[in-house]
Amino acid sequence: MTLFEALKFNREPLEIIARLGGKPDDIRYIDLYSEYESMKNKGEKTTYIVLFLANKYSVCERKIYDVIKRFGKYYTLDAV
Repeated sequence: MTLFEALKFNREPLEIIARLGGKPDDIRYIDLYSEYESMKNKGEKTTYIVLFLANKYSVCERKIYDVIKRFGKYYTLDAV
């Protein structure tokens, strides 16, 4: 399968993700955000979680906060 074929096959879901503000490299942060939610549900403080995840995934703290904000925001497709 070529890149073109993959994009064409997945066009509709990709368009929805783009309308919701998704970025091409967001797929890299799925595990990071899942771990954030898990730690948050266990009662950990956000500051501790951010420091922990920044070290674990080798990204800056600002990036973690950005991912948390974008991934946690609720959207409706009608409004986008």
